[in-house]
Amino acid sequence: MKLANPALDVWIVTGDGDGLSIGGNHMAHLLRRNLDCQVLLFNNEIYGLTKGQASPTSRIGTRSPSTPFGSIEQPMNPCGFALGAGGRFIARAYDLAQKELPEILQRAHAHKGASFVEIYQNCIVYNDGVFADFAGKQAARDAVLWLQAGQPMLFAGGTKGLRLDRERLRLEVVPVSAGDWRAAGVLVHDETSRILAQLLIETPFADGGFPMALGVIYCDPALPFDAVVTAQNRKASAGKRRDLQMLLRSGDTWSVAGDRQIGNA
Repeated sequence: MKLANPALDVWIVTGDGDGLSIGGNHMAHLLRRNLDCQVLLFNNEIYGLTKGQASPTSRIGTRSPSTPFGSIEQPMNPCGFALGAGGRFIARAYDLAQKELPEILQRAHAHKGASFVEIYQNCIVYNDGVFADFAGKQAARDAVLWLQAGQPMLFAGGTKGLRLDRERLRLEVVPVSAGDWRAAGVLVHDETSRILAQLLIETPFADGGFPMALGVIYCDPALPFDAVVTAQNRKASAGKRRDLQMLLRSGDTWSVAGDRQIGNA
């Protein structure tokens, strides 16, 4: 649809089961081609519409009709999948973030190319409270870091931040005294850094006191697939006569007369 009518705004709403399992192949190629559309992947870590089976994002130990003794599979990381597939805009939030989520969706819409937004969504029937540690009303104040381009990675009311451990090449949590984040070595968020995005995506929440990093994690625009295809077609057709009959009668043709077949060059 986007190739046929580039003026369309295309929004694709999917889930962790559809987008990463049966639709994973489509998702990967959409992202690597950088088609100009918005993908909203609602992640509840369960098959919420088909009686609660374990999904590709279900955590190890998840008990469900398909894993009665607990899931033993390593869960997929949706944002990690998107980054690995070549996504150029990757963000994540949770469904109840009434202030931040609309802003992220606006950013996704403004981005030219494929925009991937993972939205943590609570499934009250089959997986209730799975995100309560950072998305619930009782979540600790230091459980979330909302990323902002060009701003220091501070959380817990500015009393903590993320710093790069240059020896082990990984992020670490550091205390910030009197608001002096520079002295603490806190990183400034660079949306165009793929390496930083990978560190933010793969750092486990709550491991070593880490917050859940939310917001726009990676944004490094490139030419959208549909724009490149349109330009390529326009160049290929420049100066050519548009005549369907001439096209049908060009090259090798065949005439059928009675029971005989006569070839013409």
